[in-house]
Amino acid sequence: MNLINLRTLAGDTTDGFAGAGGSSEGARQAGVTVRTALNHWRLAVDVHQANHPDTAHDCADISQVDPRRYPTTTYAWFSPSCTNHSIAQGKRRHQDATPDLFGEVLPDEAAERSRATMWDVVRFAEYHQYRAIIVENVVDAREWVLYPAWIAALHALGYESRVVCLNSMHASALGLGAPQSRDRMYVVLWRKGEARPDFDKWLRPMAHCAGCDRAVRAVQAWKNPRRQYGKYKTQYVWRCPTVRCHAEVFPAVRPASDAIDWALPATRIADRARPLAEKTMKRIRDGFAAHGAPILVPVEGREGKIARPAGMPMRTCTARNETGIAVAPYIVELRGGGSNHRPVSQPLATVCASGNHHGLLPGGTVASVDELGFRMLEPAEYAAAMEFPSQYIWIGSKRERVRMAGNAVTPPAARDLFAMVSESVLGTQYEPHSGLAAAA
Repeated sequence: MNLINLRTLAGDTTDGFAGAGGSSEGARQAGVTVRTALNHWRLAVDVHQANHPDTAHDCADISQVDPRRYPTTTYAWFSPSCTNHSIAQGKRRHQDATPDLFGEVLPDEAAERSRATMWDVVRFAEYHQYRAIIVENVVDAREWVLYPAWIAALHALGYESRVVCLNSMHASALGLGAPQSRDRMYVVLWRKGEARPDFDKWLRPMAHCAGCDRAVRAVQAWKNPRRQYGKYKTQYVWRCPTVRCHAEVFPAVRPASDAIDWALPATRIADRARPLAEKTMKRIRDGFAAHGAPILVPVEGREGKIARPAGMPMRTCTARNETGIAVAPYIVELRGGGSNHRPVSQPLATVCASGNHHGLLPGGTVASVDELGFRMLEPAEYAAAMEFPSQYIWIGSKRERVRMAGNAVTPPAARDLFAMVSESVLGTQYEPHSGLAAAA
């Protein structure tokens, strides 16, 4: 991790919906002190406290507390929920009160992502007058019917704003991005009179332009210029900034395989006591027919979901355990080698001159799908896909840990955004990630 120039302080922040600490971890990586963290779920507060022991914690429902209860900080981060009835086009969230693939049911206080609302941002900003605020939400929150009134209220309090749509796999200004495709909207607000954050510096990932044959800092190009918010590939792409070229480019991203623990065993599909659902089997067959490699397989969700190779970023992690992995061929060691089998992602055991001691179980054809190994992802793999540090402390059941990880902010996104506002507000000096430096 690149360190800030310690001659300049990076400020402090309130984490208004701290959860397990993704946004706070990003702040810490940017050198920002997390002064206060709030969350209504006791277990999430305990996880946050275990990893941020110097932060003042309050297990409270933000919508029910007085902002005067907390100290004023340089910045504030909020990850509120939009109320169900206020999302445009009749979109509603389901309540998660049924057992999942771990056979567990979450406690009531964990059933909703947050009890904070968008209007709590206004309440806290009115009292504390933070120098900068970052509000994180799903991209669809921009369709909230009261969004114009909400942003107008913040402008009336003396803030300027910009909506940032950032996929966590592209958050690579101050370090590595997450090995997961995760689109989120971030409303960045700064007080009038403060320096405008340098959005171009911090939010344009490095990519190789084949037409120019050089590394470039990609520019976000909206398919509909009148709708400049949305998801990667759906509403925008990245393009070469050179006017004569402007070709589509693809920023370097990390594969899902970076988050997979390849040492964990996977049961052969033919040996499973409980057969996989036909929809899951079809996704596995189609995935291996297309890729012939380890694939991540959706086991729940809407029609049309497909498996994708582990060499691509993981699909967005949710609060449910809904992703399995079907592993590629593996090596059977017939004699010696120190083990019985190992995946092809690992080096072979010593190849001896005395003969062929390695057998290969193929898995790349539709006919041999039953020979593949299959298992569900573990909570630690979800945490790795979110790019939490490997030493991060987690407590609770499997389902609770998946819920906390899937609901979290990815630390790389928070890290880059905190660094961006700290640079503009306090002049904090950062050593950029090598990719950013190469195009400076």
